[in-house]
Amino acid sequence: MAVISLKLTEALDAQLTDQAHRRRLSKSELVRRALTAFLQPSRQDVEGSAPQSAADLVADLVGCCEDGPADLSSNPAYLAEFGAN
Repeated sequence: MAVISLKLTEALDAQLTDQAHRRRLSKSELVRRALTAFLQPSRQDVEGSAPQSAADLVADLVGCCEDGPADLSSNPAYLAEFGAN
């Protein structure tokens, strides 16, 4: 495995230390994972298309519920007790 040295600000080192502790990883492992995620080609780079919208990301879920009320998203009566617990 190659070894690399880098300089971090105190604040960045504190954040790295905190995240590594929270995830129960070494700082080196956390940096490796972060670099791997950063260097992965994005879909935009691969496909040359615009980033996907939220609707694009959940398109497979649209229409997956059956027998629901047709006006669920527009009828305020369904929100009358929303959040009441």
